[in-house]
Amino acid sequence: MRSWFIVCVSLAGLLWGCGGSEEASAQEPRQVVSAEATLQGVSVHDAPRFTERLPVAGDVAHYRVRVRVGAGEHDFITLHRVVREDRPWRPARTRRAVFMVHGDGWGFEAAFLSSVGSASVPADQSIAAFLAQEGVDVWGIDLRWVGVPAGTQDFSFMADWDLGTHVQDVGTGLRLARLGRRVTGSGGGAMHLLGWSRGAAVAYAYMSAEARLPRGLREVDGFIPVDMAVRFSPEHEQQRLWACGRHTVLKAARDAGRVEGGLLGPAPGITLQAIGALAATAPDAPSPLLPEDVFGPGTGKPTNRRAAIVSAAATGALLAPLKPIAPDYHLLAGVPDATGLPGSLAFTHEALLYEYAQRSAPYQSLNEVVETEAWACGLDTPYDDNLDDVKVPVLYVGAAGGVGIYGKHSVSLLGSQDTTFLMARTLPESLRVLDYGHADLFLANDARERVWTPLLQWVRAH
Repeated sequence: MRSWFIVCVSLAGLLWGCGGSEEASAQEPRQVVSAEATLQGVSVHDAPRFTERLPVAGDVAHYRVRVRVGAGEHDFITLHRVVREDRPWRPARTRRAVFMVHGDGWGFEAAFLSSVGSASVPADQSIAAFLAQEGVDVWGIDLRWVGVPAGTQDFSFMADWDLGTHVQDVGTGLRLARLGRRVTGSGGGAMHLLGWSRGAAVAYAYMSAEARLPRGLREVDGFIPVDMAVRFSPEHEQQRLWACGRHTVLKAARDAGRVEGGLLGPAPGITLQAIGALAATAPDAPSPLLPEDVFGPGTGKPTNRRAAIVSAAATGALLAPLKPIAPDYHLLAGVPDATGLPGSLAFTHEALLYEYAQRSAPYQSLNEVVETEAWACGLDTPYDDNLDDVKVPVLYVGAAGGVGIYGKHSVSLLGSQDTTFLMARTLPESLRVLDYGHADLFLANDARERVWTPLLQWVRAH
């Protein structure tokens, strides 16, 4: 009988200058910028004043600051900017800008800037660093739950956090980003919006809400949904039914009073951190997290390394009775061993996986997961009422072994006549079980050539 742990980790992996002065130090304590004024309008006095500057590679730096978005103790987002500099604390002027929204499990830095601080890959081997080196001004957000500290016991503050909350916070982040670009000499024009995984669902909902506004009040002029489906086509009816099954389970948990966690339980990030740490420090030791023969009769006690590889690369077969978002969906592509389970990774450096797991956020609010699954199930939601009024250029980026082709129908719901599809594929669709995974798009050794460069070319052309 497969363990709850394998199911949880496989799924949790999942689904899915305007700054300080030139003398300011990266070690300064974090400060808080009020975003209240941005909800009704902005002025130069509301521009984000970043309190942390972290060198990335070459002349690229990473700025960040916490922004209050509500009255509660945990009502904060973190705003990020990754950009080339003329000198420290002085961003270079740029023509193009992208605002990024992460998905489940990992915040902005782990999702889009994973190479910084890594001992296994060069510092510039991440999409945010790459785009910044190529002259794109990269902004992004940590949604509220990313900042909730480990050890939290009372999650009642999450009860009112939902997909609409994140849409509002993304809007706040976009307005601050445009203002920040304006006061640092790059103009205040609209930005491209990139959302990955459940972050793409947030971005779809944001685009639908923004479509109600006059053109002059819109923040986005290009949309990049990455490896996600918010609705399924009639030919993918099975996937819609799978979403309905996930929604039923999650809604029951929420109705029972749980407001934190994801598909199969609370605090999946804590488990991911543990499995990453064990694999990094004692790869050949027996895993204390998995029972004997969990991978089949006579297979014995799995090692920490094997637990990490299988958790990242195992497909939906390990998720029973729940089903994944797409057939044979996996986080990272694996290479099967004699048991038929993944024995190594196909595209991503193994040590980077261990680091990545350890950088997962401890907790996540449940409401937006429930609502996204309701949306994919075909239930009525308020988040897609105006998608046909979204007319901006669109680039869909899919992973052939992730959501892949199952995300194309969602793009067709938009009103855009300028749509482009970029699919990271190395094998026929019939072999998607072995192909590029959901997070290979950002972690794979060849992602720069296969994914980031064509994405950059699209941004430059739009």
